[in-house]
Amino acid sequence: MSDNVKIGLIQASNDVHGDQPIEIHKEKAIEKHIKLVREAKDKGAQIICLQEIFYGPYFCSEQNTKWYDAAEEIPNGPTTKLFQDLAKELEVVIVLPIYEREGIATYYNTAAVIDADGSYLGKYRKQHIPHVGVGDNGHGFWEKFYFKPGNLGYPVFDTAYAKIGVYICYDRHFPEGARLLGLHGAEIVFNPSATVAGLSEYLWKLEQPAHAVANGYYVGAINRVGLEAPWEMGEFYGQSYLVNPRGEFVSMASRDQDEVIIGDMDKKLIREVRDTWQFYRDRRPETYEDMTSLLP
Repeated sequence: MSDNVKIGLIQASNDVHGDQPIEIHKEKAIEKHIKLVREAKDKGAQIICLQEIFYGPYFCSEQNTKWYDAAEEIPNGPTTKLFQDLAKELEVVIVLPIYEREGIATYYNTAAVIDADGSYLGKYRKQHIPHVGVGDNGHGFWEKFYFKPGNLGYPVFDTAYAKIGVYICYDRHFPEGARLLGLHGAEIVFNPSATVAGLSEYLWKLEQPAHAVANGYYVGAINRVGLEAPWEMGEFYGQSYLVNPRGEFVSMASRDQDEVIIGDMDKKLIREVRDTWQFYRDRRPETYEDMTSLLP
């Protein structure tokens, strides 16, 4: 396994009005993202991550049972299977964030991880679920209406090219899971997101570089772009990026364009940074008991 890995991050706008049927959303978004995955491969990407619930709008802007029908089983749903075939064809690892249904009507915000031979390695379910209003028109990040909190822990997936973890959108505000992904062996953590200006932009370039430094790994942060009708609760401001364990930005996307971002990951740098700072050696878990108490 090479020490040098090319990472591809895909940010995109949603091209279909939210009033359209779910089938139209999925068809158009999947068609677009297959083209973008192929573009990433043509640019040399070996591991590719898509944005949060990539195959439609950020429907959590409203509370509407219509969107339950967007959920699919993982790995037995059609979208996971389609991208397994694509990963095998292109020999790339794909992190595929979709809306998951388990059983009759249990829903999660999930990312499937597909290896470069097309095999399904497992999934991460978003652990921290927001319920936050934005503006004065009743829109917001109403995710508790759509998702249960994750129940699969903080897995790390040993892919053909690197050991990867996933942390989805709002998760990034919680350092505890970011540390656990490092303890579990992650060399890179992907954070597919959907977040808007006026709420989180001032944190976008602070929190995840801090996670990268504190935990000695790379972070790939992905955000969609544009305004989404009919809600238009804010501009999804893009600026997807890859950051290294020193907190340095390796590559960054534009604010408002569909874009494939390529960045180089150097595993030797991970070892170099960890040998210098030794945060894992010097941590004191035996003193952290209050972290798991019910203290506010």
